[in-house]
Amino acid sequence: MKIIALEGPSYAGKSTVIGHLRTRGIEERAFVSDCYVQHIDRRADIPPARTASAAEQLAAFETFMGIEGARVRKALVSAKPVVLLDRSVDTLLAHAHALDALFGYDVHHRLRDRLQELSFLRPHHTLYLDVPAEELALRRKAAGHTAAESEYFLHEPAFLAHARDYFVSAGQPPVSREVTVIPADTNPDAVAHAVEALVTYWTR
Repeated sequence: MKIIALEGPSYAGKSTVIGHLRTRGIEERAFVSDCYVQHIDRRADIPPARTASAAEQLAAFETFMGIEGARVRKALVSAKPVVLLDRSVDTLLAHAHALDALFGYDVHHRLRDRLQELSFLRPHHTLYLDVPAEELALRRKAAGHTAAESEYFLHEPAFLAHARDYFVSAGQPPVSREVTVIPADTNPDAVAHAVEALVTYWTR
């Protein structure tokens, strides 16, 4: 079983790419799993992006890893040769990496250790959608989300910079075996074609 992950900041276009792929029948060849938060029924149960403490961040990780365990089971039951993920465990580690840098939680290494005790899907290839903060703000506004950008923690410049660093810096390699950075001006259809090429390569 080969695993592809789409990564990048909120509003980078991951779900849009998967939507394109679904209209083209990707689920006939691959098991597709939506972003972690899509597996949580009540918005109030979604852990906050800006956790208030290291303990709260560790608890959020456990919540999302419960979902990851369900993803593993569903992927195995599907018996599809390829799995496509909207975010992977690298999202959780990148988030912790950013919070460590911003608030000194010092949880990233603890999450990596904990990960080895749990079931998870390790991507063979991750496509990181590299979209800058200015473009993300425009996309969020176009989506009709009008709350002040300063109130949206996931788009704070410092958070975005540290989370991006996790994927593109060699200092702390991601869990994914390979990461390809996709430039911001790449349209969703082109990204979808890149995913399809990987699926075709692994299923031919």
